[in-house]
Amino acid sequence: MQPMCLRILLAFLVSWRIAIATEPQKNIVQGSGMTAIANSKHELLSPNNAAQTMQVPEGFQVTLFAGEPDVTQPIGLCIDDRGRIWVAENQSYPKHTSKPANDRIIILEDTNGDGQHDKRTVFFDKLNYVSGVEVGFGGVWVMSPPYFYFIPDRDGNDVPDAEPRVILDGFGNFANAHNMANGLAWGPDGWLYGTHGRTNWSTPGKPGTPKEKRRRLEGGVWRYHPIHDTWESYADGCTNPWGIDWDDYGQAFIPNTINPHLFHAIQGAFYEPSRNRVSSRYSYKRIETIADHLHFVGGKNVRAGIGSREELNIGGGHSHCGILVYLGDNWPESYRNTVFLHNTHGRRINNDALHRKGSGYTATHRKDFFISMDPWFMGVSFRTGPSGAVFVTDWSDTGECHSTRNTRKHTGRIFRISHGQPTHRPVNITKLDEKELVRLQLHRNDWFVRHARRVLQERSAAGNEMSGVHKALHEIFSKNPDITRKLRALWALHVTGGVDKKFLQAQLNHENEHIRAWTATLLCEGKNPPEPAIKTMQILATKGKSQLVRLHLASALQRIEPAKRWNLAGALIGRKEDANDQNLPLMYWYGIEPLIHEDLPRFVSLARITKIPLLRQFITRRVAEK
Repeated sequence: MQPMCLRILLAFLVSWRIAIATEPQKNIVQGSGMTAIANSKHELLSPNNAAQTMQVPEGFQVTLFAGEPDVTQPIGLCIDDRGRIWVAENQSYPKHTSKPANDRIIILEDTNGDGQHDKRTVFFDKLNYVSGVEVGFGGVWVMSPPYFYFIPDRDGNDVPDAEPRVILDGFGNFANAHNMANGLAWGPDGWLYGTHGRTNWSTPGKPGTPKEKRRRLEGGVWRYHPIHDTWESYADGCTNPWGIDWDDYGQAFIPNTINPHLFHAIQGAFYEPSRNRVSSRYSYKRIETIADHLHFVGGKNVRAGIGSREELNIGGGHSHCGILVYLGDNWPESYRNTVFLHNTHGRRINNDALHRKGSGYTATHRKDFFISMDPWFMGVSFRTGPSGAVFVTDWSDTGECHSTRNTRKHTGRIFRISHGQPTHRPVNITKLDEKELVRLQLHRNDWFVRHARRVLQERSAAGNEMSGVHKALHEIFSKNPDITRKLRALWALHVTGGVDKKFLQAQLNHENEHIRAWTATLLCEGKNPPEPAIKTMQILATKGKSQLVRLHLASALQRIEPAKRWNLAGALIGRKEDANDQNLPLMYWYGIEPLIHEDLPRFVSLARITKIPLLRQFITRRVAEK
């Protein structure tokens, strides 16, 4: 592989040099008026000079928040309740073992509001192959395969209260340097989500769990609940998804670092490519990318044309890492609810617009948002901060897909992308009272919404009195005309125990499809929805007009015990208008396939009931393979 990687790298650098030489305004940074630094020898630029090479739209600016030696190998980041940036530094790359090494979790803080860090704290420095970090519930959550750790810091003094506690073990770290468990982020439903590459497949479980009780995880999305202390696979597939984020309606999206680059993350879905995964032997067909475009030339051969002018013109290359759905309040409205992804070959940030299509979405390529003229730039992660500006990590290296030969362990940068001069907002969400936390559910910047919701969840879990919180949230849910605010209230009520199954069941008949969809999901959270709710879901499946709702019902189908699925399954597969939807036939199949073990004759009868030809084919095939 390495000779090919070197050839690819040389082709990229040569073409990039040509592009720089022929660009009429090669020294002008879009929007900022700063002068770019010529780098014909591809030598390492200083962090500040690298920032000056970055092209962004008019009105935006890129500034250095931190650079080496204060930060090196920044593979992941998150932002805490005080607006401080926590960075996972992977010094071990590309050699991964299960032994402690010198990977670090550091804290970077801007105390004077000038947009640059002026305080650095090493929180913990004895990790191995760290690949993700998130804070909450009195400590720090760290992905460090084969372990998923929690490092307690109950008093918030930035000193661990104890050694890291292994929450889960069994995460794979035996194959290549890239495809493994990574990225952590809090979802709107109170779960901590992570993504997972295929090659380093895993068998996660609590320490001591016997092999026969572990489930093989071969890539996709997984999640962990900090209160219930449980984990589960959320969606299966892709080659190497890295990162997850949600739009204003709570729909999740993941990137893929190889091949098609963007997927709508649906609970219970199986995604391309298959690659003969044990986990999806009977899935038969997997859900495809939502992107209506590619960022590489050469058709099926993703490496053909890497570094060519043609590829650069269409967005830079086949490898994407990190994802951000912008929901801040600093950037112009035109960017809200659009998707941003690092393109590691193109040294740029791609921007996709989301459009509803049937039960899901189509993503269309917009003009690339950011291009770095620094050949060392290699973006990995994104996060929006309290000012509404966006922070990005730069691995700062050369090579194709994180070349294992060209790793420079002394480099790394974090840049801030803002529109104009953002307002500095000193903040500490943990110091706010419950009324203020509820009010923040209406904030324009989703950073405040997410952090306030998680703090409310923490206080509820700690036993705080929440009746006033629930009353105020119900007020928002019932009276606020904005459906995204209603959803925020619903999620906050859910994570704080402010809704019961009777209330949720009533919302299955809500006038808005997003409320109905999310209600079905929340009712099946514990995999035991009440019988009346299942009957209402069946009515929605039979008579409802929304394909989005039926998508969530299809996910719910997998979370109902098989013996109780039959009627709902029959209603769903009887909708002939869903036959050509990009998600629904396959999601229906994933839900009904296990029924072959419940009642074979009844399973066969589904072939006569269904109005979807693909399902008839799959049922026949599955029976033949039994």
